[in-house]
Amino acid sequence: MSNSKKPGLRSARWFGASDLRAFGHRSRTLQMGYAYEDFMGKPVVAIINTWSDLQPCHAHFRSRAEEIKRGIWQAGGFPVELPALSLSETFVKPTTMLYRNLLALEVEELLRSHPVDGVVLMGGCDKTTPGTLMGAISMDLPAIFMPAGPMLRGNYQGQVLGSGSDVWKYWADKQAGKVTEDEWRSMESGIARSFGTCMTMGTAATMTALVETLGLTLPGASSIPAADSGHARMATACGRRIVEMIAEDLKPSDVLTRASFDNAVVMQMALAGSTNAIIHLVAMAGRAGVDLGLDDFDRFAREVPVLANIRPSGEFLMEDFYYAGGLPALLSELREKLDLSALTVAGTDLGTAIANAKVYNSDIIRPLDSPVSSALGMAVLRGNLAPGGAVIKPAAAEARLLKHTGPALVFRDYNEMSKLIDRDDLDVTPDHVLVLQNAGPVGGPGMPEWGMLPIPRKLLKQGVRDMLRISDGRMSGTSYGACILHVAPESYVGGPLAAVRNGDLISVDVDKRSLVLEVRETEIARRLAEWVPPDRTFERGYNRLYASHIQQADKGCDFDFLAGTARTPEPEIH
Repeated sequence: MSNSKKPGLRSARWFGASDLRAFGHRSRTLQMGYAYEDFMGKPVVAIINTWSDLQPCHAHFRSRAEEIKRGIWQAGGFPVELPALSLSETFVKPTTMLYRNLLALEVEELLRSHPVDGVVLMGGCDKTTPGTLMGAISMDLPAIFMPAGPMLRGNYQGQVLGSGSDVWKYWADKQAGKVTEDEWRSMESGIARSFGTCMTMGTAATMTALVETLGLTLPGASSIPAADSGHARMATACGRRIVEMIAEDLKPSDVLTRASFDNAVVMQMALAGSTNAIIHLVAMAGRAGVDLGLDDFDRFAREVPVLANIRPSGEFLMEDFYYAGGLPALLSELREKLDLSALTVAGTDLGTAIANAKVYNSDIIRPLDSPVSSALGMAVLRGNLAPGGAVIKPAAAEARLLKHTGPALVFRDYNEMSKLIDRDDLDVTPDHVLVLQNAGPVGGPGMPEWGMLPIPRKLLKQGVRDMLRISDGRMSGTSYGACILHVAPESYVGGPLAAVRNGDLISVDVDKRSLVLEVRETEIARRLAEWVPPDRTFERGYNRLYASHIQQADKGCDFDFLAGTARTPEPEIH
């Protein structure tokens, strides 16, 4: 047996020395039943697995981890599975956004503290994608992302159902008395028919598509349905490829450039992707040393039309998108808008990765000259109500609300909104602007997905299905409507949203990118001076750490001590 390893393998610091500590590392690996031939002289590959029993989107990750291991063994590597926070969007409260940075920190420290040379990241459910990648970007070992894949189409009485989007639609109908309790219960058993992420263009599908566009997945990986046999083959291919990447020393810092992030923003607009992706891309870019801001998103929104005909902004679902050619086909339609020289983890540039891509259904993946909608996939609004910016998805809103002035109906927090919104005596009209305060990064806490405020029940019964809604929170990427989100700075820290009172006129003009509270500046200043936020004091624990270090939405909601490109030091081994 040789105690030496290939030059440059990081894991050699643990296994390759002739000292007492390396003896312990080798003997304990032998203790687990491995032979010297399994790990000595081989690249050690971490598999970051975000599986849990309360993570339906990742229910297949136990078997996918084994399939990744198969590829690593085939390529001559030594796989080690490291579990990480699961962040189930369905079950984690008050919001997974509260814990995205904790997952990022965990991934960074898992990679830093263990004898690994590279990593396969397993994620997909909303925050697991940016969380795992933010940690991997900061650690900067060779890394490849294996997306969970979308679930199969939902079905109810012969109708195709899309997760999230149809929930909001039919809930509004139920509140209006058009859906019975038995019908509602029947939908529950038909809307989520397999493991995998939401099959609409929600945050999960948006983020995995953007990560593929960034070059951090194998070509086509993000579109494969989770239950398709091709998904298992893709997992094994990820295992093989990461071993090659270690030999090539191909790291996130080699792939993530200004060009790759610009490509991702182009794709965000073509997808009419989740507004949540803006926060995540800004945070990821910050870790990669790329200065990406809200104005970059707005600039590309003016240039790139919506081409993906997928709910909630379109008609189809992710399974249909895959059959139509998937993300490579959409990328091929966007060639003239992309920097095709950007590198990918496949070892080729983006142009080569999509060279053979074809569109098989031009109604689902539209050409540039026949977009899904003339409305923008996203717009950034500014004004005295949002000096740091706010975002809206015009393509998912009723056109009449994109230029609107109406009186504010203000809810101080979610509990107040929930208590009042369905009262028959609520003083509200379709022209009102619903305002939710204290839903931001600190005020939520965690910036929950409360921004798609429900339409008051009395208006639902009148047939109203959209209203202008403003908050410093987020909304589900599967949702729709005239929702203005991510108002920065948030109300809890004294942002202008805190100054809004019932009856104040608010003017929105998406064409002019303006969001204005029609109140004198002196009066706004007086109100803010008197503002007393609700108690959000945490005496201990992660919540206290979070509140002390979280940045605002326009900065990506990263922790101030994690943001940026400062080097992650290697651990001492004694």
